Amino acid sequence: MTQQQQRVSALGLDIGKKRIGVAGCDGTGLIATGLITLERRSFQQDVAVLQQLVTERQVQILVVGLPYTLSGALGSQARQVQKVAQRFGQALNLPIEYVDERLTSVQAEEMLQSERRAPSRHKAMIDRKAAAIILQQWLDERRQRLASQIAPVAGADDPGSLSPAAAEGAMVAADPENSSSALL
Repeated sequence: MTQQQQRVSALGLDIGKKRIGVAGCDGTGLIATGLITLERRSFQQDVAVLQQLVTERQVQILVVGLPYTLSGALGSQARQVQKVAQRFGQALNLPIEYVDERLTSVQAEEMLQSERRAPSRHKAMIDRKAAAIILQQWLDERRQRLASQIAPVAGADDPGSLSPAAAEGAMVAADPENSSSALL
């Protein structure tokens, strides 16, 4: 994978009724980090804060956690998050990708507890950590997709790395005198 393919600047959003957890990634697209927790006021004020981050970080995409139900269906909360996310995407002129965020808040709470912090006193930190988990999940999935798209066929350049039967088939296919090579 080339560095150009790997590089991405994304914001991860954990959109709630009262707060929005916001995470960003390093320039390499490898590590997500919680940035801020935005106390929701008005749509315009929320967009202004996000626009500042988008500009500073040269963001290319918004990654939004979608709260599916435990059965995997889109409930009313997920539909509400989609509406808000679409409005943000339009206002910021950015594409949106969704990530299944089931249990990310639970993971974030567990992380706080492991740091000996009471989740009930650190709600804003939970939202920020949940956004980082959402974005990290997307970054990992993206990296896997990119790797699978450019992964060379095993042994394609080195018949010696293939099994004997596969190597023989590769050599036969590469033989210009073999009449079946025209089909390959």
